[in-house]
Amino acid sequence: MKHLFVTYIIAAVGVGVFHLLDLPLPWLIGPIVACLIAALAGVPMKGNKLVNDAMRSILGVAVGATFTMTILASMISMWPTLLMIPVMVAAIGLIGIPYFQRIWGFDFATSYYCAMPGGLQDMLAFGEEAGGDVRALSLVHATRVMVVVVALPFILQGYWDVDLSSPPGEPASSIAPSQLIIMVLCGLIGWRVAKALGMFGSSILGPLILAAILALLGILHHRPPAEAIWMAQFFIGMTVGAKYAGVTMPEVRKDVSAALGFCVILIVMTVIFAEIIHLAGLAPPMETLLAFAPGGQAEMTVLALVVGADMAFVIAHHVLRIFVVILGAPIAAKILNPRQQG
Repeated sequence: MKHLFVTYIIAAVGVGVFHLLDLPLPWLIGPIVACLIAALAGVPMKGNKLVNDAMRSILGVAVGATFTMTILASMISMWPTLLMIPVMVAAIGLIGIPYFQRIWGFDFATSYYCAMPGGLQDMLAFGEEAGGDVRALSLVHATRVMVVVVALPFILQGYWDVDLSSPPGEPASSIAPSQLIIMVLCGLIGWRVAKALGMFGSSILGPLILAAILALLGILHHRPPAEAIWMAQFFIGMTVGAKYAGVTMPEVRKDVSAALGFCVILIVMTVIFAEIIHLAGLAPPMETLLAFAPGGQAEMTVLALVVGADMAFVIAHHVLRIFVVILGAPIAAKILNPRQQG
């Protein structure tokens, strides 16, 4: 409990410093950076999975509430770019596995699951079952999410001059209490039902689906208020930064350094794919960058909400990426390394 309280304080200091320096996304990036610095200084920290999942459900409701029949119909036209997702996942694997294995000396299982741009918990579970180094996997994926989430706002602001200071929603005081109650129920019921059904990403996708249904039926008319989305950013950012708690200098020299090099590869590949899609006239460049950037699903949702991107486009591509990785990773790992068959 003490470590959790300390983590909250550190994350809050990060928000304050980012606000003071007028840096982008203080509620998300401030806690990430502050907790990372504290972890490297040896401060013991921890996150709260239940609270983090609850915050992710807020983002699910926020995305679902934006759905209209027009947006739903537009998803049919996304198939050319959706087909690029498995291609990009395969390309990341073909480059990432040799990178981790030959340059950094990781074993095959660790290299494979470090390279796969899936969810942290899924890659840790698969990697552990395959005999990989769980600590290395945790640090690599935490670094991947952190670098992508920290780099993208500066890219969006510098290249497209996107205003990241706008509130991500209306103030709670302007939304009818009945609508707020519906949002809470969407989050709780959608999350628990999706979890009971064994749906991956249940804390986001369950509320998203239920909120989308109610929005399409004309029952839900608002996204969660700005205060709720700021709170979600705070806890999600804190969780990303706190994953570095207990990191040692040998781990920084090997695992984190390997992850930073891989992040450069990922960002270059994302830009290449985004440019190809843009030149082909398949999608707007900003939405494409957000849809193909291999960050965490929750973190990319936050960015898309803040910049006012096409939520259906961005989320559809991230859900497909996670789906491809979760279904394909164990099968591909055995094909590429037959010795694991036994």
